[in-house]
Amino acid sequence: MTAHPKKVVLAYSGGLDTSIILKWLQEEKGCEVVTFTADLGQGEELEPVRRKAEAHGVKEIFIDDLREEFVADFVFPMFRANALYEGLYLLGTSIARPLISKRQIEIAHQVGADAVCHGATGKGNDQVRFELAYYALDPSIKVIAPWREWELNSRTKLIEYAEKHNIEIATDKRGEAPFSVDANLLHTSSEGKALEDPAQEAPEFVYQRTVSPEAAPDKATYIEVGFERGDACSINGVAMSPATLLTRLNELGGANGIGRLDLLENRFVGMKSRGIYETPGGTILLMAHRGIEQITMDKGAMHLKDELMPKYAELVYNGYWYSPEREMLQAAIDKSQEMVTGSVRLKLYKGNCDIVGRTSPYSLYSQEHVTFEEDDVYDQADAGGFIKINALRLRLLSARDRKAGRNT
Repeated sequence: MTAHPKKVVLAYSGGLDTSIILKWLQEEKGCEVVTFTADLGQGEELEPVRRKAEAHGVKEIFIDDLREEFVADFVFPMFRANALYEGLYLLGTSIARPLISKRQIEIAHQVGADAVCHGATGKGNDQVRFELAYYALDPSIKVIAPWREWELNSRTKLIEYAEKHNIEIATDKRGEAPFSVDANLLHTSSEGKALEDPAQEAPEFVYQRTVSPEAAPDKATYIEVGFERGDACSINGVAMSPATLLTRLNELGGANGIGRLDLLENRFVGMKSRGIYETPGGTILLMAHRGIEQITMDKGAMHLKDELMPKYAELVYNGYWYSPEREMLQAAIDKSQEMVTGSVRLKLYKGNCDIVGRTSPYSLYSQEHVTFEEDDVYDQADAGGFIKINALRLRLLSARDRKAGRNT
């Protein structure tokens, strides 16, 4: 018979769900609970979280500022791949989970806990992401997933449990919440309730980081993003740390209505779901990164990297950040970025982000070769032989089919 865990590290937001989970772990599981709250740039004051945990008798409380690590070690490596899930989603929630999991396991080792716990539901992707990361980092760790165990399977039951145990309930949590929100420095994600009908346009109040494109300034904003080996390092010539840079890009993008996405996506667990995402800084960063790659990357390397990207994005989305295949792809992607250095000028205007210029000391662009004027470096007659060689197999196929009487 498996022994019940004695001490558990809970990923704790201080919201209704994780506050109930905290009490449930204490009452139903008899666990000593250690709380861990990650500051990933979600924009919330986190000291109230400490006070809530203390009110529930928690002795060991961890509130860690992980913003720089988040951007430098997770967001930036992902953006070197230009990763988009299903062609559109910039993976803002997905990429945060491996860092939260990593720190949770570190804390468990530090305090001698034998279990970790998350608040993800049994219908979503996050349960998979958290637990794949937990097991990859510590194969012997016990995992508690309350939503797959308890009988509190409705909002009404959660409210009743909270009232019974004197758990604070925010006024907007009484009854049905309008939608569920996840946020970090890369994005905001809103889903559920008012957004569950995919035929209905999301109401404007859902958006938290971006003005509507219609309300954005009538004058364009021009910025220049500098890169070093594939990672953004400056804005308008001012060097910035990774988190500071993404924060500033969020401000610029949000003010210009950039980065909104209404996506009906395929969850890893099999169902489709609708999410409203805001990724203002990430949208600018992706465009800028593609701009600097255009001028510095070889055609073959760039096209191969684009072929690898959907697999990389799927691995991140599905929770396989710590898998050998993601690390293999990362090694190839990072190799491709060795000369991706320079700057990209962008125009931000009413929801649009356009590349308007790019420069690099390692540029592969040769004006001598592409000019429409007379040049001494390219003999246009050479193209004839190039075309004939590449057309050879097509000519042989056509001749065979004509001989066989097949229509072409």
